[in-house]
Amino acid sequence: MTQQLSLFEVLARHEGVDTEYKSARGGLPRDLWETYSAFANTAGGTIYLGVKETDQGPVISGIPDVDKLRREFWVTVNNRQKVSANILQESDVSVETFEGDDILVIEVPRASRSERPVYIGVDPFQGSYRRNHEGDFRCNESEVQRMFADRLDQEPADSRILENFDVDDLDADSLKQFRNRMASRVPDHPWLTEDDRGLLTKLGGWRKDRQSGQLGLTLAGLLMFGKTEAIQDNAALPGFHLDYRERLADDEATRWSDRLTIDGTWEANLFQFYQRVSQKLSHDPALKVPFRPDRRGQSDAHEALKEALVNALIHAEHSGQGGIVIDRFKDRFEFSNPGTLLLSQEQLMAGGVSECRNKSLQKMFQLLGVGDKAGSGLDKIRRSWHAHLWQPPSLRERFRPDRVILLLPLISVMPEDVIATLEERFGSAFQALSPDEAQTLVIAAMERQVTNQRLQEMLTLHRVDITQMLRGLVEKGMLEPHGRSRGAYYTLPLAAPTGLKAEYIPSPAGGEQQAAQSEVSSLHSDTSSLHSDTSSLHPAVVEHPLWDELSQQFDSETTAELVAQTAHVRGYRPPAQEMRRVLQTLCRDRYLSLAQLAYLVGRNPEGLRTRYLTPMVREGLLQLRYPNVPNHSRQGYRTVEGTRE
Repeated sequence: MTQQLSLFEVLARHEGVDTEYKSARGGLPRDLWETYSAFANTAGGTIYLGVKETDQGPVISGIPDVDKLRREFWVTVNNRQKVSANILQESDVSVETFEGDDILVIEVPRASRSERPVYIGVDPFQGSYRRNHEGDFRCNESEVQRMFADRLDQEPADSRILENFDVDDLDADSLKQFRNRMASRVPDHPWLTEDDRGLLTKLGGWRKDRQSGQLGLTLAGLLMFGKTEAIQDNAALPGFHLDYRERLADDEATRWSDRLTIDGTWEANLFQFYQRVSQKLSHDPALKVPFRPDRRGQSDAHEALKEALVNALIHAEHSGQGGIVIDRFKDRFEFSNPGTLLLSQEQLMAGGVSECRNKSLQKMFQLLGVGDKAGSGLDKIRRSWHAHLWQPPSLRERFRPDRVILLLPLISVMPEDVIATLEERFGSAFQALSPDEAQTLVIAAMERQVTNQRLQEMLTLHRVDITQMLRGLVEKGMLEPHGRSRGAYYTLPLAAPTGLKAEYIPSPAGGEQQAAQSEVSSLHSDTSSLHSDTSSLHPAVVEHPLWDELSQQFDSETTAELVAQTAHVRGYRPPAQEMRRVLQTLCRDRYLSLAQLAYLVGRNPEGLRTRYLTPMVREGLLQLRYPNVPNHSRQGYRTVEGTRE
């Protein structure tokens, strides 16, 4: 029964970045292997054969002879003419039965760096795929080449000897300062007796190729100590970029309150960038413990920031696009570097395994006391952030261009003002909650929603225990569910008009749903009192931050009207055409943000963007406020004049 319930919940959600449904009524689908390659080359995922995706959600179609299909799958995945590598174990392929129908479940892990790229056919440049929110896409030639370059049997990226470069291309002051920093930490280190060329050789900044006999400056030596013009030379790294930006000004027109970038006023190599950014981090207003170069009296947060900075420098693919970018926002730090993760996120979270793209750079920073080689860097950052009761760090991987982004929030997981609001709202019931339950409500209040996956990042509970806890909070009336399973998210009870007990409709069919829909329909047909008097709204509506935001952008009457217009689509899934019509109506003559639209229609923001907004923009039904900057922080959607869904 538990297995069937779990299966039902999984199949109740739409396809996502880590989920793919395929009918397989006629045998193994041809595009199955594209998805296999995409999952293996990205972050892994689950393929369900015997399930058909429809506008109303996934529907189980079943497989007539599932054992035959499973045998066919194993034969094909082990055929090197069809697939380059079988990265599956026996337990990764299983048969599940639901209401008499068999489906085949294939759990595809992320391939290791030595296995990537995983491709179909015999040509990696034609058969390698990756996954994003739009589905599977074929990798271009440079993406395939980078995956090959990351294989374990390749030399580290920074060990490449640069032809026609010499010690004259290095900044003498940088090398001298490095030597002094190293001596202050380990005064009797034997490498300190070497001259500059000898020290560079020990560090990996100068080496001899034993096979070719070539001798010279390495990419690591140039990156760490080089002169700016030498690093950016066409024969080295013409796209090399370093940028530290503080965005702390109250005036939105001010792009940044402080910035350190390549502007000709300093030698822009990694060592100088590290020193200057470390100094800025030492005086950050969010970190109250004094920063000291000798690390005595330094807080865990300082250690974490230094570790994050060095991680970005030593793990970056410096020939990639965008360079190293460190952003300090009012509520977070963001460390961004070109490249992809060499380990899965699960391995990184667990720690103990060290993989580095630039091993000589890693050695250089270790001699300064940073850049731990034990694979505990991310774990150290997480522990220090937890000690300060800040929301835990999150690691993201983006493609085209390839980038890794580490976010370090400066938002307390248990802020006093939020707790006071929840206590006032729920009274003694909130005080009786367990610490994990209380934190769940805090997250829902601060982030406007909470998911099982988000709680796995925040809490130490197993996902099954989190599911049970969320159900308990729903039963207590403290959370309101939207969607189902891993596609589900939960909000504090809000946006429920007076007289409507709840937006969530528990039964997909039958009397309860019909009665609720009838009640919503009557509300939707007569909203005149709602438009003119906000007191008729449920109190939670006007307490929500997005109510204030919309009211300031328009007015309370317009906001109340928007809430009323979407009452009939919250809590259950209408036909896709109806949801598209509602979105066009909401965005007519006004720009609304993704967060505002998700709030109004009661949907997960990412799912709303992927399933509706992006396709509608592509079809010319909606237009972007900033079409040339898709990720603009103030992006909005507006109905294209003259169009009608």
